[in-house]
Amino acid sequence: MTESKPRPLISVQERLRDQVAHALRAALISGELRPGVVYSAPALAADFGVSATPVREAMLDLAREGLVEAVRNKGFRVTEMTERDLDEFTEIRALIEVPTVGRVTRTATSEQLEALRPVAEEIVAAARKHDLIGYLEADRQFHLTLLGLAGNGHLVQVVGDLRKRSRLYGLTRLDERGQLVSSAEEHLELLDLMLTGDADAAEACMARHLGHIRSLWAKGQEESEEEKPSPSLRLGSR
Repeated sequence: MTESKPRPLISVQERLRDQVAHALRAALISGELRPGVVYSAPALAADFGVSATPVREAMLDLAREGLVEAVRNKGFRVTEMTERDLDEFTEIRALIEVPTVGRVTRTATSEQLEALRPVAEEIVAAARKHDLIGYLEADRQFHLTLLGLAGNGHLVQVVGDLRKRSRLYGLTRLDERGQLVSSAEEHLELLDLMLTGDADAAEACMARHLGHIRSLWAKGQEESEEEKPSPSLRLGSR
């Protein structure tokens, strides 16, 4: 009988890096970190009250996701997203997700679809609680799990990457006006249509939902340009 190998312990440094990465994502979503601006790891570390190492490691994680890019001897630049980029990402997502929703509507069981209801409800709850991170994480889980019912892992991976690259900036003001709630409720509408077996109606709802997301993104960008907030970064619990 061979001895089992001890599990590697998660180091404090790794946990700190994850906390920093989570805080940086929140800052990207809220608009505290602005597109096109270069941020140095030491400066961000001073804001967070930590050493530069976990900040640099967290930024490298975000760079692999396409959210920032390294600038030699300076730091990291938040990736800029043009209107054309957004239109192209939305077009690709529509080409993939709309027909996939129709396909899943025809093939998935009611049990598989109903299993998504708690996640859809979580999206709505997060929007109503003004929890932007919770909103986006639940939204990601809902869409990728739904697409996963088609049985194509590569398709899910592609859409997941597109979602990362077309993340939302400046949602704070939209959230304060309650405009995210209607987008959140579309997930429940989509789910109900799929449960009826109406593939055409489900596809139309999905296409409308993606168009709504694109519209919200554009408004968020417009407002964040009108009044850019100064970074005020803090580490918080997940």
